[in-house]
Amino acid sequence: MHFETAPAKINLTLDTLFKREDGYHEVNMVMTTVDLNDQLSFEKRNDKKIVIETEHQYVPSDRRNLAYQAAALMIRRYSIDTGVTIVIEKNIPIAAGLAGGSADAAATFRGINELYDLGIDIGELAELSGQLGSDIPFCVYGGTALATGRGERIEHLCKPPNAWVVLAKPKVNVSTKTIYQALQPGKNRPASENMVEAIEAGNYQMMMKLMKNDLQEVTMKKHPDVKKLIDTMLDNGADGAMMSGSGPTVFGFTHKERQATQLYNAIKGCCHEVYKVRLLG
Repeated sequence: MHFETAPAKINLTLDTLFKREDGYHEVNMVMTTVDLNDQLSFEKRNDKKIVIETEHQYVPSDRRNLAYQAAALMIRRYSIDTGVTIVIEKNIPIAAGLAGGSADAAATFRGINELYDLGIDIGELAELSGQLGSDIPFCVYGGTALATGRGERIEHLCKPPNAWVVLAKPKVNVSTKTIYQALQPGKNRPASENMVEAIEAGNYQMMMKLMKNDLQEVTMKKHPDVKKLIDTMLDNGADGAMMSGSGPTVFGFTHKERQATQLYNAIKGCCHEVYKVRLLG
């Protein structure tokens, strides 16, 4: 049996540059990981089945699950002749803009590699994972990175300054496809290059000023609760607050744990799913 941790990600920047001929958007994104994790275990089977076990009622256990798809791709690509049971302990909120499904898929690529002692380079795993989703290559590596292309090209960055993060998911459902369809790419000035410089300089205050998500304006128009949550975070001591991915999860940064605790308590009163975690990077 082998175990893997799958951390959630947040976007520090999300620049949309233009719509590509393949239908995807060309993006520049600075992403980093936070200490909110799914836990996965992997065990070989004597048959050739892929079995997903989870107690979360909204996580599919069939081919719709990205972890299932990752296992199937690994088994097919590397001619593995037995099956696998994957147990997913779900802690990352579902459909939240935190790449929970992508993180599980990334953990599966790493987990199958270790379970079967395949010895595959992590770069090869990341490249392979791009066939399933744009966020998965970043999640294979973890840490902090600049992601370009449709998100699959990864440039590793140093760890950002230590910080606490309060995550809050409002009770709204966001369709990533719908948000991108309503987007006007290239409308806003890109911020990712400057964010990279701020991280490399260890400049926390500059990071807070540079946070930017081109999808945020679109999502807020459709779901005003997202804007209310951002404003509430800023009003209650967050050094910076923004939506992650296409939403609806909003995160607020604080430099000190005491601030984070105060922010967590303030947000807990108006939002059901709230988490206080460390920035991993």
